[in-house]
Amino acid sequence: MSSTGSTYGDIHRYEPARESTAAAIAIVLLTVVEVVFVGLFTYGLISGWGYSAVGNMYLGFILAIIFVDLAFVLLLYRKEFLPDVMIVKKRRRKWEDLYIREEQQHGTESLGNAWEQFKHAVYPYYKR
Repeated sequence: MSSTGSTYGDIHRYEPARESTAAAIAIVLLTVVEVVFVGLFTYGLISGWGYSAVGNMYLGFILAIIFVDLAFVLLLYRKEFLPDVMIVKKRRRKWEDLYIREEQQHGTESLGNAWEQFKHAVYPYYKR
């Protein structure tokens, strides 16, 4: 589904999510596995497995599995349950990201009017 609108904020393309049942079941199973590994990691921390070299590596391995499992849960959720939306955005000129005002496009003098710059730095609400 596309629109021909080109004003800022218009939806250019919208594709609804698939929302498959298999992905939902996979997310639930991966979440159960995640909870089991978080419980195992917590038990290992409380039991003091981290004091030995082998136990420390074991805890690190469990923590890596936790984050990889979480990555798969988030990947499946993003892929299957979030719609693909492209919004028309305002195009910016190159200098707009670098400078605050258009007259600063070519920069400012570093020591020109240094006393005024000092007064504004010390007292920002200084009136000209």
